[in-house]
This record gives sequence, C-alpha cells and structure tokens, in this order.
Amino acid sequence: MEQAQPFRYIIESVTQDGKRFRPSDWIDRLSSWDATFAQHRLVFSERLHPVNIKGEKCLAIEPLLKEQAPAMYEQILGFARANNLKAHRQTEDGVMTEVPLDDL
Repeated sequence: MEQAQPFRYIIESVTQDGKRFRPSDWIDRLSSWDATFAQHRLVFSERLHPVNIKGEKCLAIEPLLKEQAPAMYEQILGFARANNLKAHRQTEDGVMTEVPLDDL
C-alpha cells in the first residue's frame, strides 16, 4: 500500500479571478500570529510562515497548525475565504495542486 506523501497548504496573494491581493504585507501579518520574539527579532513558526514560490511571496500552513491550534487555523482559512484567495496543496516534492478553500 502506498503511503501518503507529506504536504502543506499554500495560500497565494492572488484572488480566484487573478487579481493581486492588497495589502501586500498580509502574509507577514498573519504569520506573526504564531511567531515568537527572540533576540530582538520576530521568528516565524514552523506551523505558519511566509515562503517564496517562483518569486512570489505566499503563506505556508503546515498540517500541524490544524492539530495544535484549530481556532487559529480556522481564522486563517476564514480570512482566505473572505478574500477569495487561491489555495494549493504542496507535496514534499514541490508539486502543487490547486484546492478549493472549503476542502482545507
């Protein structure tokens, strides 16, 4: 039996109709919800953090966030739904498949 490949969710800064989402710093703002402050700087968590994919800043949501902080996970998805943002499931090998936000 084939074992499921590890994955994470990626939310783009682009709406479903292809428009750039503003404000441009929303990814850092949401990532800071799960960040810590150490040595005079903000340190993003492994569960929720910015990533750069093909030159575009995106929000990475690791499955662990849903398990360990379900309320925060739902708030992030609520934000993405309200703003009609594109979401993907990215496997460990980097392959991304677009998924509806209601499926996350």
